[in-house]
Amino acid sequence: MKKLWLSLTDWLHEYPLATDLLALLGILVLSYLSFLITNRIVLRVLKNLAKRTKSKVDDYIVQSKALDRVSYLVPLLVINIMIPLLPDFAPFVTKIVNLLIIWVVLRSLSSLLNALNMYYETKPRAKERPIKGYIQVTIIALYVIGIIIMIGILTGQSIWVLFSGIGAMTAIILLIFKDTLLSFVAGIQITSYDLIRVGDWIEMPAYGADGDVVDIALHTIKVQNWDKTITVIPTYKITENSFKNWRGMQMSGGRRIKRPIYIDQNSIKLCTPEMLEKFRRIHLLTDYIERKQKELEEYNRKHNIDDSVPVNGRRMTNIGTFRAYALEYLKHHPKLRHDMTTMVRQLPPGPNGLPLEIYVFTSDTAWENYEAIQADIFDHLLSIVPEFELRIFQNPSGRDFKEVLETRVMGGK
Repeated sequence: MKKLWLSLTDWLHEYPLATDLLALLGILVLSYLSFLITNRIVLRVLKNLAKRTKSKVDDYIVQSKALDRVSYLVPLLVINIMIPLLPDFAPFVTKIVNLLIIWVVLRSLSSLLNALNMYYETKPRAKERPIKGYIQVTIIALYVIGIIIMIGILTGQSIWVLFSGIGAMTAIILLIFKDTLLSFVAGIQITSYDLIRVGDWIEMPAYGADGDVVDIALHTIKVQNWDKTITVIPTYKITENSFKNWRGMQMSGGRRIKRPIYIDQNSIKLCTPEMLEKFRRIHLLTDYIERKQKELEEYNRKHNIDDSVPVNGRRMTNIGTFRAYALEYLKHHPKLRHDMTTMVRQLPPGPNGLPLEIYVFTSDTAWENYEAIQADIFDHLLSIVPEFELRIFQNPSGRDFKEVLETRVMGGK
């Protein structure tokens, strides 16, 4: 055994390169063992501790893989500490290891910053003041600095010389990072003026966006449309183009209904005594009919108007009575906001008849509930229009023409 050891020693003295290679192999094995210990024992202990603590910050750090990436620093540091023992390999290996250390540090810091952002997004104020854009700018800046340092290590140039060279290339850098700088400035404006928050419903026709904001990042704003598609809008375009934010409606607690009913103008007429008697029996119109009749009678009597001629004086009409009924119906509707504008108004007549517009606010702003309330209102109003001897305007269809032809044929017979 002693003789074998002497022979091995003589051989190693005779071939010093083999000695260095064996030493390098030993260093690599030692670094790998240190990685195993760190990754399988130390990290496991730290992750278990994170689960037991009340704080959520460490949970997001574990989730972001920041600790896993930091564990790669241990074997690299072991190599960096021990490699000076091998002067033949030290310059080359040290350069490679330093490059890897910088890269691991960059990846670890970016994961740590993302973990902090994930934790911040759980806070209520995150919707009003998102920091994701600032985090991304910081990560980009760290990578730029890290890459410059790595270039300095590879070329042997001073870092300050490289930074001064970048200063001379400012115009080119501004051109390359134009969108990033514009998005960063837009992000500051969005946050400062509270233009958009995560969860806001926005409409931006220029990009076909109509839905909820699900993410605000440095370069993009992600909107999930109502058809479940995703629209991605460049952040800086938000300040360049017009958009509608429905947050004010949601915060007010009332959502507007603004829709007309088109009345056939040929069906509009003065009310007869029989019609008024019929309308008086309608619960919502009883007080209105009595009050209005009294008002008109006093006016006509005061001005000595001969009411035997229908055109003289003031008289009630079926369209006015229907408008009064619609207004009373809306005022008594349990799912409307009666502290907000409630109005039934006439719009200018047109080729589609006389528009009678319903203008109210629902007390429920959820889309499905809002549509149900709106449909319920118009179901009722459209169905009772004939009770006022009015007709809904509708362009003639093929069936209408068929009925006219059949009437003429029957008349001819």
